[in-house]
Amino acid sequence: MRAPSTADAVRSMFTRIAARYDLMNSLMTGGRHHAWRRRVARAAAAARDGPVLDLATGTADLALALRALDARRLVVGADFSEGMLREARAKLRAGGARRVPLLAADALALPFPDGAFACVMSAFLLRNLEDLERGFREMRRVTRPGGLVLSLDIVRPATPVWDALFGVYFNRVVPAIGALVARDRQAYTYLPQSVDRFATPAELARLMETVGLREVRYRRLGLGTIALHVGVV
Repeated sequence: MRAPSTADAVRSMFTRIAARYDLMNSLMTGGRHHAWRRRVARAAAAARDGPVLDLATGTADLALALRALDARRLVVGADFSEGMLREARAKLRAGGARRVPLLAADALALPFPDGAFACVMSAFLLRNLEDLERGFREMRRVTRPGGLVLSLDIVRPATPVWDALFGVYFNRVVPAIGALVARDRQAYTYLPQSVDRFATPAELARLMETVGLREVRYRRLGLGTIALHVGVV
């Protein structure tokens, strides 16, 4: 029997926690994750005319944030966790939002032709990719010339004191909340571990440039714990 890959394990983990994913995000961030997604949505709304791909859409919060700003824009949501997609479909039905097609897709091998989208956006995807460079290359490939690639993710704070406090919160408090609320300590132990081994914002920007993205810039949010990166194809 084939041993499960890292991608298989991550997919299984997100499927397990899908039903409590939104609640946990709100508890961990004090509800600020909605504001961060709105920042990404505003950047995506400034892209040229054309469809937008919300990669690793999860429960479709980012897709819905963009639809709230630009109701005429086609937004496609893709995720490799069927559990997350089930939650997204239920949310879309409850909210009456029909113009967000959802499909299962691997971020490292996207099932779209070159230049299919005016913008590819993602929230909290990058730390979960087995091959970060390949992921960026796929995002660039499916984005048309002049389009945007946007990513939002958790990073370590730049200041030593706040970084230490953030580490205590993420490595001790978050797993305890995950065990109590999501009944899955393992998933919320993986979260801080993925942040600890993740690239810095500057390293991410250089990697985006390596794959051919231009005018790459980033901004820290959430007291330096979140980074929003923007690149032009």
